[in-house]
Amino acid sequence: MLFKQLFDPESSTLTYLIADTFSREAALIDPVKSEVEIYKALLNEYGLVLKYSLETHVHADHITGSGILRKELKCKTAVSQACGAKSPDIEIVDWRIFHLGDNESITARTTPGHTQGSVSFLWRDRVFTGDSLLINGCGRTDFQGGDAGALYDSITLKLFSLPDETLVYPGHDYKGYRVSSIGQEKRINPRLAGKTRDEFIELMNNLNLPKPKLIDIAVPANRYCGVDEEDLVQSSEPEMQKPAEVKSKINASQLVAQIKNQIVEISVSDTKNLLEQESVCLIDVREASEYEEGVINGALKIPRGLLEFKIGDEDAVNVVDTKIILFCRSGNRSALAAVSLENMGYKNVMSMAGGYQAWKQS
Repeated sequence: MLFKQLFDPESSTLTYLIADTFSREAALIDPVKSEVEIYKALLNEYGLVLKYSLETHVHADHITGSGILRKELKCKTAVSQACGAKSPDIEIVDWRIFHLGDNESITARTTPGHTQGSVSFLWRDRVFTGDSLLINGCGRTDFQGGDAGALYDSITLKLFSLPDETLVYPGHDYKGYRVSSIGQEKRINPRLAGKTRDEFIELMNNLNLPKPKLIDIAVPANRYCGVDEEDLVQSSEPEMQKPAEVKSKINASQLVAQIKNQIVEISVSDTKNLLEQESVCLIDVREASEYEEGVINGALKIPRGLLEFKIGDEDAVNVVDTKIILFCRSGNRSALAAVSLENMGYKNVMSMAGGYQAWKQS
């Protein structure tokens, strides 16, 4: 077997590489998007094939590297079915086993509380706890469906039922710690040791922590495994589809086709006419890196991942009956964004068919 612990200093995220040295199959737990090249170099160094990219939850403090790893290395992504993720290959359920060759296996245990979809992974004598159980602490419970009582139950009934010798590898550490044990956390974790369930809930409900600085970007992106919706929709790789074993499956192209039947799509020529004749709010939902291709003068620039969070900050769209036209590069992301705005209560939302590519060609 091969085991490596990796650290992203920007988000203080701990990522784990586990591999079966006979089959050369490997898994990464909680990869970070900015560290993907390091992972690829490590895989190449040891001659490994990445089979799985596993997530302990939809993260709020960094963007996952799972989507890029799937696209470039053809691995399968896995996230809990309770996380609200839109595009994983595997939706994790309790006791799901991930095999690496014939010799290694990783078992998922649902440990909700930090988020509704938090999971931990058991491998040999080690447990990878994500944000559910940290060294001398635990994850917060005040956003993403967090529940202090559920977290207490997950830790005390599931994680603390493991042997005391089980090594605890958390998803983050901010003080330079890298590993603990179940026995140590039972005895000295200040949030849990000697605490009743009610005492723990009261403590967690009164932490008054500031929200993670990247939450507005990270959570929307991580629901799509850290890749842009545009890339997701346009990919034709079979790995981008959910496997047959997952119920209620629908691939991204079908999703967008269905959504476009539910919204108002408007042509480039009609968009230009409306802009000339009426008071219309035109919103560019592309990423800043795409502006090199060109921009439309007068359009508000609100990237798709921030749209739901930032649209209310703009004076041009501070009333729900504002006439809004959204556009992206090809018209897929803007269609998805139109549905989101309609769900938020905006009453007059349109998506420009063909996106900026069609505008430029016209």
